[in-house]
Amino acid sequence: MKLLVTGGAGFIGSNFINYWIEKHPNDKIVNFDKLTYAGNLANLKHVENSPNYRFVQGDIVDKKSVEEVMKGIDTVVHFAAESHVDRSIADASPFVMTNVVGTQVLLEAAVKHGVKRFHHISTDEVFGALELGSEKKFTIDSPYDPHSPYSASKAGSDHLVRAYFDTYKLPITISNCSNNFGPYHHPEKLIPLAITNLIEGKKVPVYGDGKYVRDWLYVEDHCRAIDMILTNGKVGETYLVGGQTEDISNLEVIHKILDLMNESEDKIEYVTDRPGHDRRYAIDWSKTKQELGWEPQHDFYSALAKTIEWYKQNQDWWKLLK
Repeated sequence: MKLLVTGGAGFIGSNFINYWIEKHPNDKIVNFDKLTYAGNLANLKHVENSPNYRFVQGDIVDKKSVEEVMKGIDTVVHFAAESHVDRSIADASPFVMTNVVGTQVLLEAAVKHGVKRFHHISTDEVFGALELGSEKKFTIDSPYDPHSPYSASKAGSDHLVRAYFDTYKLPITISNCSNNFGPYHHPEKLIPLAITNLIEGKKVPVYGDGKYVRDWLYVEDHCRAIDMILTNGKVGETYLVGGQTEDISNLEVIHKILDLMNESEDKIEYVTDRPGHDRRYAIDWSKTKQELGWEPQHDFYSALAKTIEWYKQNQDWWKLLK
């Protein structure tokens, strides 16, 4: 099989490529990435010399480049996206171009070249937010209610993918995942920012009251879920992928990091909240478990300890980014 991975130099995309080459050594992968600030080829140093791996620099909104790279591809795994909520609030334009227009360009090329599977990576943020303390979780039937330019652009891309399935019979699958963490996570995000700041002797910023809840998913578990969707998932279906069975607030996450790194609470610095900050996310991934047999293999706290150790051992990688 020959896969085109868009955004393969980013956090989740690079973890997926590293995972796939290890688990499916006979498959060929083309990594198509624009190399924005979030793309880093150092994430792929372990596979860069593999005969079954090739990197092509390009932008998914560039029709000519996409047409060229799509030739001979069996499966598209579409990670490429602008993904940082704060950046989308500051300037929404790149999010609309990459996440909406770029996805449409890819879909058009996939139809033209007869791609056998187009798998679209999306987010739980398209469903909006849940109330703190409630038992509710997002399901595949949850209505779309995005609250930021980022999540609105991802919602748009989801609708386009489904439209190409209905209109053009493009064989698609979609996965909406929760917040990922693990190796190669850009240090602008909560967990790696906290870890790297503490290594540097700096304080850890916490938005508002810190009671925001996210459904944390270890990136390796996410990669395994995508594998199972590509292998056994039903065309046209959406699968939810989350990591938690109980709520953990951002403040609890920071306290656990402080505990694991032997730091005190005076390292916490509360900062002004961001506009439209969603209170709580939680995912019901029972369908994915029932139909595919997938469930997370890593509990949050052991995976957090592994992640902290990775950032301690790979300071050259993240210091360049900071």
